[in-house]
Amino acid sequence: MRLILWTSAAALGIAAALWAVTVPAPLADAAALPRGDAEAGARVFAAAGCASCHVAPDTEEDGPPVLSGGEAFETAFGTFYAPNISPDAAAGIGDWTDAQIVNAVMHGVSPAGAHYFPSLPYTAYVKARPDDMADMVAYLRTLPASDVPSQPHDLAFPFNQRWLMGFWKPLFLRDYWVVPDSVADDDTLRRGRYLVEALGHCGECHTPRNALGGLRVDAWLTGAENPSGEGRIPGITPAQLDWSAGDIRAYLSSGLTPDYDSAGGSMVAVIDKLAQLPEDDIDAIVAYLKALPEAGQP
Repeated sequence: MRLILWTSAAALGIAAALWAVTVPAPLADAAALPRGDAEAGARVFAAAGCASCHVAPDTEEDGPPVLSGGEAFETAFGTFYAPNISPDAAAGIGDWTDAQIVNAVMHGVSPAGAHYFPSLPYTAYVKARPDDMADMVAYLRTLPASDVPSQPHDLAFPFNQRWLMGFWKPLFLRDYWVVPDSVADDDTLRRGRYLVEALGHCGECHTPRNALGGLRVDAWLTGAENPSGEGRIPGITPAQLDWSAGDIRAYLSSGLTPDYDSAGGSMVAVIDKLAQLPEDDIDAIVAYLKALPEAGQP
């Protein structure tokens, strides 16, 4: 009997410890968000590239984007599908509060208190300013609603266990800048850092990952294997990309390379969204990229 009691107590203690470690931790200040501005939010939405993933595949954009989801992302862990984030109350996020949306985007926590998988790049968005997120939410609420249901992810065990993100997040969900203030030492560079590291989440594709799927910030923006297994995503530090500032600016604005080739793959959608940003933002991104150390993290 004593053995049974001790075993039960130990099991309960382990279960309580696991719950404490893996329980999602929402943003403490999300409930105190300022009132968002939809016009400013359109710029944040473009910089964050939301439509690139959440507009249905093969949709011809004509007018405001319909964020019905459905885009598939193949990875070593399985296939993730972008969900419906339109203002539809049933299929989308129309009945979520502003705080719930910001918690999802910045910390990967659902309204029900479950972890989201990092296919939603909250490891980048955690660095975003809450006022920008509030503006983006205000813009999202102006977009057309869609009643298309979100597709479930196709993940094998154990990668389909959301509670495991409770162990993953402390390792890889960090709100520090990869490039510190000593390198990003003026307003232009800090704006570029904000656009590249936070809103633009460029590291999600251009930085290699470890076996757990976390970004290797010691090799920041030095290139990575394509998650789909097709080809390689290029590095964009000065060591891998010897283009001039003007060349990079032209590419980000038009999609044309210095040798008159054009952007392909997912960069087509990225450049389409960057073209909606003011020239000062493009200049800031270029300045940040040119200021990077030649081999990853400073």
